Amino acid sequence: MDKPAKENSKKFYLELIKPSHYDDQGYVIQWWRAWIPSNSLSSVYGLTLDAVERRMLGQDVEVEVEVFDETNIVIPIKKIIRRFNKNGNQGLVCLVGVQSNQFPRAMDIARQFRAAGIQVAIGGFHVSGCIAMLPELPKELREAVDSGVTLFAGEAEGRLDEILKAAYERRLQPIYNFMNDLPQLNGQPIPFLPKAQVTRYFRDLGCFDAGRGCPFSCSFCTIINVQGRKSRYRNADDVERLLRANAAQNVHRYFITDDNFARNRNWEAIFDRIIELREKEGFQTNFVMQVDTLCHKIQNFVEKAARAGCKRVFLGLENINPDSLKGASKNQNRITEYRKMLLAWRNAGVITYCGYILGFPTDTSETIERDIKIIQQELPIDMLEFFILTPLPGSQDHKDLYLKSAWMDPDMNKYDLEHVTSEHPLMSKQEWQGIYDRAWHMYYSWDHIETLIKRAVATGISSFRLADMIFQFYGSYVYEKLHPLQTGLIRRKVRTQRRHGMPRVNPFLFYPWRLWDILTTYIPGLLFQSKLHRLRKRIERDPGAARYTDLAITPVLETDEENLRMYQSTESARAALAKAKAKEQAARSRITPQRLAGECKPSNCRPVCV
Repeated sequence: MDKPAKENSKKFYLELIKPSHYDDQGYVIQWWRAWIPSNSLSSVYGLTLDAVERRMLGQDVEVEVEVFDETNIVIPIKKIIRRFNKNGNQGLVCLVGVQSNQFPRAMDIARQFRAAGIQVAIGGFHVSGCIAMLPELPKELREAVDSGVTLFAGEAEGRLDEILKAAYERRLQPIYNFMNDLPQLNGQPIPFLPKAQVTRYFRDLGCFDAGRGCPFSCSFCTIINVQGRKSRYRNADDVERLLRANAAQNVHRYFITDDNFARNRNWEAIFDRIIELREKEGFQTNFVMQVDTLCHKIQNFVEKAARAGCKRVFLGLENINPDSLKGASKNQNRITEYRKMLLAWRNAGVITYCGYILGFPTDTSETIERDIKIIQQELPIDMLEFFILTPLPGSQDHKDLYLKSAWMDPDMNKYDLEHVTSEHPLMSKQEWQGIYDRAWHMYYSWDHIETLIKRAVATGISSFRLADMIFQFYGSYVYEKLHPLQTGLIRRKVRTQRRHGMPRVNPFLFYPWRLWDILTTYIPGLLFQSKLHRLRKRIERDPGAARYTDLAITPVLETDEENLRMYQSTESARAALAKAKAKEQAARSRITPQRLAGECKPSNCRPVCV
């Protein structure tokens, strides 16, 4: 990874650590193999490689870099401290991409390094979001600064040299704030991780961002306030460099981490380049990406995504109640387009998994249960994952509550979208947490699992892949008691790495408990996986499986407005349907909605209204 040190050369150690966070028992959440790679870690490591190659600290300085993602490795903190001490503590520990729920763990790590006299910097969404949105530093950031930790807000492109030089000369500032000067991405060093790290993710999964920022204004989202409302993009040449660098180390699978790849203005050029690499040079590239619910209306987007190797797509469905979507400023989501969009992806052979948020102001346990049943019957979603509406630091929701001095849970470790952290106007904390738990079991009932596999077989989706995803998603929640985006393959629990302030369990008690924990988790989990695949094989052997149909996978019809409860269950849903019909009628008659409403006047109308 690094060049051997020359004789009499100076050394500078750089540790890049992506911290995990704690479970409810205070143990670090980490795995033998993690599911989701960290783009922040990949980006900073790629920038670091560029800085090392340019020898930006001087020709006589050897920079030695180590990179860790704590979700898939135990951080050797004591070993790192000993190595730094032997080098006169010349170096820097960077805690990279720290999210709000990871901040307590990041500080527990930072305290150990600071106690040994080692320089530490923390960056990521929590620091950036708080500095961008709040009038003052919150308590946990003040504590970090008081302990000698440097806070970094913003993105590292074009700024890493400054940080490394300051660390080398031991003149780091308490806070670096680059939030008002977000860099362009084209031509920048590419996100990259060495193969030794990539293999710690399940199926050697790499990641990269082709763009940052989002034009939408969802009130619960931190992206728009951390990465900006103005999107910035890599180009097709950047992506090709990235793919070739990874192909050289036999890495072909990716998670494209753009919050919304469909709004990347270079999407078509990037897809075309990947298609060319796949079809002319035999690249095996495939990927999962995130897009919005109107992506199917972009000409050729779905078709080219599938040709470029998209196997799964994540969609922020969020809710099927227009009142909830409007209240969260999620106006781009139109429930009248959901079925068309989902069927477009299904017809392209791409598995869909959708995020669904529980706890909008109009939600109750009863309405959530009603809406999940409607989704099961009427929307051709493959995987559905649930989140608790959470006022994440960096979001408008968090800022509004902060300025009102409204109650929010002070424990940042709970801001993982699985715990209730604020008050709800219609549900108690217990009711809200309870419906979150029931939602998983409702959607992944055995009857609906059978329906999902039947739909896959009938429409050409890989039923094997779908069954594995059901095991990963639902099994994670049932057996590991964690959201699937936090899980991986084979959980580690290290007795000595427990949350600050929580006692270490005696080894004579810990290890028997841990053995029982493993047995009662993995034996039922493996039995569930076996049951899933027996069901899959039975359905595949059924001679009539290819002819299976139900309401969700039938083509969109004009009679949907009469047949679908999704359009009739609430007044706002009926209003959304009426609005969509009026817009469609106006388009057919080439009349603008303004003219239809009697608002079209010579002063504001073109010669032909379209």
